[in-house]
Amino acid sequence: MSPAETASPPPFSPTRHVDTLVIGGGQSALATAYFLRRWHVSYQVLDDQPAAGGAWQRAWPSLQLFSPAQWSSLPGWPMRGGETHYPSRDEVVTYLREYEARYEVPVERPVRVTNVVAQADGLRVSTDRGDWLARTVISATGSWRSPYVPSYPGQEVFGGLQMHSAEYTGAQGLQGQRVLVVGGGNSGAQIYAEVSRVSEATWVTLSPPSYLPDDVDGRVLFERATARWQAVQHGLPDPYPDSGLAHIVMVPSVLEARSRGVLRTVRPFSRFVEDGVVWEDGTHTPVDVVVWCTGFRPSLGHLRGLGIAQADGRIRVAGTRSVDEARLWLVGYGEWTGYASATLIGVMRSARATAQEIVTHLAAPVSSTTQRRKHSTAG
Repeated sequence: MSPAETASPPPFSPTRHVDTLVIGGGQSALATAYFLRRWHVSYQVLDDQPAAGGAWQRAWPSLQLFSPAQWSSLPGWPMRGGETHYPSRDEVVTYLREYEARYEVPVERPVRVTNVVAQADGLRVSTDRGDWLARTVISATGSWRSPYVPSYPGQEVFGGLQMHSAEYTGAQGLQGQRVLVVGGGNSGAQIYAEVSRVSEATWVTLSPPSYLPDDVDGRVLFERATARWQAVQHGLPDPYPDSGLAHIVMVPSVLEARSRGVLRTVRPFSRFVEDGVVWEDGTHTPVDVVVWCTGFRPSLGHLRGLGIAQADGRIRVAGTRSVDEARLWLVGYGEWTGYASATLIGVMRSARATAQEIVTHLAAPVSSTTQRRKHSTAG
């Protein structure tokens, strides 16, 4: 048990009270905790993982960041490696664990949050370890638990193996097999590059991938996100409307695949059959394994009890604050909760703004706070 962790409470402990409850224990929760600590907010973090390190613990072993360590750090403490080293998955996990201990983040784990409901005196958070009553709640659960797999005709009859990148553990079990890697982002590129060394691999993308120049890394994506944020602050047009994290960074594994002459993609197939897929031109290809690198959806099932989710599962926000429940903030879920907010360095801006708003909210008189909450809900 790390110094930052506290002993698990008894299963049926009485309701506990706190000013701010953070749900989630990964990078977004830690970044927000840093600012809550700085501004002396009474807070508690609940993490459903058995150990520190967030969702990075479940990523495939060979995953490599596409920005150097200095540009992949949380607020206050840089990751080791500086401007030239591109950290691995295990280095990120180690960094997050050390960060949590360094800042003595009060974490209880493993704790599974089952529901959040609104009460006049706060948000009641139900868990498998008892209830909390919080004046404010920050949801920072990310999306790793909600992998997205698109639907294709005939998918149910396909007899091969299908796995999402969230389940992918390396290419060692795919030796000599016929593999489709589906998805045009950085995860698809890295997994395809790895799988293509040991199998008969095909990379399927909706459109030709967009590659960054060899001498450009993920820093440019963060710089573009910053420029977009600044434009919004000044009421200016988005300078990079098509920007995002889909541009592929030429990390060493992808460069190596290009040098082998295999860094090629094809457009999607039309349907599955029992032993493979059929393409738009009617040709048939036998397939043993499909690896879906098709992204994730926000993991917000624990907030269903608030009744404020939209049809797409998201919750309306102004910045990171819920529009319909003024005591709730959502940090680190992607562009809709802040440009580049699902990245290690990109979450800092959202985390700081969230903590500032919570300090203001907690300092406000109860009556005016209640009025703002009622007004927000009515709107």
